[in-house]
Amino acid sequence: MEKITILWADDEIDLLKPQLMFLRKRGYEVIEVTNGYDAIEECEENNDIDVIFLDESMPGITGLETLAKIKSEFPQIPVVMITKNEAENVMEEAIGAQISDYLIKPVNPNQILLSLKKIIKTDTLVREKTANDYQQDFRQIFMEINSGLDFEQWADVYRKIINWEIRIDEANSTEMADILSMQKSEANTEFSKYIVKNYLRWLEKDNGPVMSNNLMRQKIFTKMDHEIPTVFLLLDNLRYDQWKILEPIVNELFKTEEEDYFYSILPTSTQYSRNAIFAGMMPSEIERHYKKWWKNDHEEGGKNLHEKDLLDEQIRRTFRHPIRFDYIKVTNVHHAKLLNDNILDYLHNDLTVVVYNFIDMLSHARTEMEVLKELAGDEKAYRSLTLSWFKNSPLWSALQKIAERDVQLFISTDHGTIRVNHPSKVIGDRETTTNLRYKVGRNLNYKRNDVLEVRNPHKAFLPRPNVSSTFIFAKEDKFFLYPNNYNYYNNYYRNTFQHGGISLEEMICPVVKLRSK
Repeated sequence: MEKITILWADDEIDLLKPQLMFLRKRGYEVIEVTNGYDAIEECEENNDIDVIFLDESMPGITGLETLAKIKSEFPQIPVVMITKNEAENVMEEAIGAQISDYLIKPVNPNQILLSLKKIIKTDTLVREKTANDYQQDFRQIFMEINSGLDFEQWADVYRKIINWEIRIDEANSTEMADILSMQKSEANTEFSKYIVKNYLRWLEKDNGPVMSNNLMRQKIFTKMDHEIPTVFLLLDNLRYDQWKILEPIVNELFKTEEEDYFYSILPTSTQYSRNAIFAGMMPSEIERHYKKWWKNDHEEGGKNLHEKDLLDEQIRRTFRHPIRFDYIKVTNVHHAKLLNDNILDYLHNDLTVVVYNFIDMLSHARTEMEVLKELAGDEKAYRSLTLSWFKNSPLWSALQKIAERDVQLFISTDHGTIRVNHPSKVIGDRETTTNLRYKVGRNLNYKRNDVLEVRNPHKAFLPRPNVSSTFIFAKEDKFFLYPNNYNYYNNYYRNTFQHGGISLEEMICPVVKLRSK
């Protein structure tokens, strides 16, 4: 064990010899001072102090005054206040000044050890407990992954893996994180096989999970209350793990009433999945019924310009009586400010839909900007960056405003993203799309084991730009590259967050029902 240095300040230090000897025998280094001035000076001159034991009642400068000065200059050093005085106001002041623990005189050795263990060894104890718990659950998850799960069980396993991922991150257990990463990769391998086998059957027989095209109908519309305004917040690219990081912040003001999921359709990309959400239709159905509002990949122009129109049509088809609704899309700082300024006005509606694009922009910017690759180098950092943005965003400010009213809030997404690591070569003509996780084109040449291929797009309810068009979807963490400049693009796109293909992260999406407290 690395030697721990304790600074002990007490004007009756000579009476503490048994306790000091007890600590030194157990390998602790103890620095003794008899007043607050010396304690402060010792902190200024000694960078190795790990914890301070501070007597509350000392002549000259009191323990509380000493505590205030130490915390202002050395806030990172944990302080244990030792006092004869159990007066409530003294303890409140000490706790308010952020002491790590307090002990009542006379102090016995076991109390000291417990306090030190709580302060110094908390991280180690948490890490050991987390590792032991995960090791016990590892085999159970392994058996589940390989036991022929259905779509609901896959959602349960994915959420279990994410909960472990976050817990292991918090425990800073690098070894366990590596093991979990391998298990997650194995889960994605089996999940991809499951999707390849079942996806087209779901669409043919209409016996699959709730998917993008019936998300509004089954998860939002059925739970609206005409007496309470409903706000549906769609955060583009929000993965389930990102939601779990945001949830504690949101729960400060909103109570989670139901945490559910849906499966994004393929391709897991905004053009397809989000249009399907707001139209309540699959892409080929949108193209057939609203041809002027649909553009295929190779066509010029915005692909999501008519979401409000499609939502309006879905509401007309679903409700017998008129529904007051608004649709707000936030794609820049100006839009975000307008949302924050006007959010309370929208509560006059029965339904307000807010599409917030920041996380999608973050994932694309991370691909293109080296500084963001450094800041969000892996899933843990990506989650941290998402949390930092959210806490300081106009969106959180807007949610704080509506939390003061009785509001029903739904938070969901259109699809997630996966960090890609393994390139897969594709050859196509000039009309072939440029997406990294899916391709649509004619005469495609690709590795069959790397993809789900759909030679007849209509079976997947996808438009068919040409008679011979084929869709392919990348499995697991693969990404498509052309042979031209292969090594350059491999280095450029490897370890970036992409979407459009088949993975737990892209397809299994959160949909959460909350109520203002």
